[in-house]
Amino acid sequence: MFSKSKITIQKQNPIFAKLPFMKKVSLLFFMGAFAASISAQLQISKSQLSGQLNTVTTMVPFLTITPDSRSAGLGDAGVALFSPDANSVSWNMSNLVNADKKSGFSLSYAPWLRQLVSDVGFSYLSGYTKSKSGNSVMGGAIRYFSLGNINFTDFEGNPTGNFNPNEFSIEGGYGTRFSKSFSMGVNLRFIYSNIAGNRVINGANTKAGVSGAGDVNLLYKTKFRMQGGKTSDFNFGLNLQNIGAKMTYTTREQRDFIPTNLKLGVGWKYELDQYNKVGVYADVNKLLVPTRPFYLVAYDGSDSAINGVRQYIGKDPNVSVVQGMIQSFYDAPGGTTEELNEWTGSFGTEYWYDNKFAARVGAFYENKNKGGRQYATFGLGLKYQKVTIDLAMLVPFARRHPLQNQLRFSLLFDMGAFSDKE
Repeated sequence: MFSKSKITIQKQNPIFAKLPFMKKVSLLFFMGAFAASISAQLQISKSQLSGQLNTVTTMVPFLTITPDSRSAGLGDAGVALFSPDANSVSWNMSNLVNADKKSGFSLSYAPWLRQLVSDVGFSYLSGYTKSKSGNSVMGGAIRYFSLGNINFTDFEGNPTGNFNPNEFSIEGGYGTRFSKSFSMGVNLRFIYSNIAGNRVINGANTKAGVSGAGDVNLLYKTKFRMQGGKTSDFNFGLNLQNIGAKMTYTTREQRDFIPTNLKLGVGWKYELDQYNKVGVYADVNKLLVPTRPFYLVAYDGSDSAINGVRQYIGKDPNVSVVQGMIQSFYDAPGGTTEELNEWTGSFGTEYWYDNKFAARVGAFYENKNKGGRQYATFGLGLKYQKVTIDLAMLVPFARRHPLQNQLRFSLLFDMGAFSDKE
């Protein structure tokens, strides 16, 4: 019976059973070390993927351009501003119920990419009006982006005509106050983009892209009592932007995402005295669209397709809009590190003297593997009676940058002041 049991053990694992005890221990240790080595190699692979250039791209990126000079001088922060104005229609509609004026409008212009071309520009017009009670507000805005004149040619270099690509959006919004501290707003937006005209490119007929989108935004404000009896104000803002349908420029069924954004912002204001006050702002932003996976390639350089399906590391980006928003938080092929790299940061400080003169400074940061936009901003504001003039300048940290010395201009008008009897 003993020998039968011995034969059974040998059949199950004959090599391992014949080994001495110490060699068995050594073999088990080696197998554990080998498994740990494989796990470490997988971790290194994730680290390598997160260090690769993998910019998240969308259609109509002009919707992400900072529209006004005040926020441009604050490093592109604007979700939780104090003393909001007409430009808050696009930043945070819910914040406009806290506007100091009854109504107003703003006009902004920025010559774009002047280091590369001379005829590209971005324009922005916005306005709002508050209800008599001051607890609700309505507003609207128009963005227009002109890409200048483009000369089209065929494959042999022969001219085929000129075209002026342009894009614009029209939006309207409503905000209301639920309490002294909390307000909410919504926006609806029509988007039009015509960057190629009606022509045939690579065998596909092109057309203008059209889409619709909406925003949902919130603002919470409170006060803190500081040492010495003074109080300081605190704002927290959220704006979920451009929740809308995908777009296409061709007659084919393939459509791409528009720039759905999640913006979170905080603001802190402190009045030094009756003439001097300081505001500090910080925003973070994330595109809620799928991250492009890393597609695998066979040894001979061809696509590594199995049954017609390309193999990749990451998540399938061909999903619905809602699924893309959810998936954007965990689909980066480089794992958690790459997901964190997809957040951008905006920081700014604003100083006001007697509510007539403002000086601003800020900074914007984007990871080098997600676009690499990193720059400082400076701005000035001058308020005279019913008109406010804002200027902003962008200074990239990198040399020979396309946005080098980018300038912006904004004019704000207090329409309510024209109807005041005083």
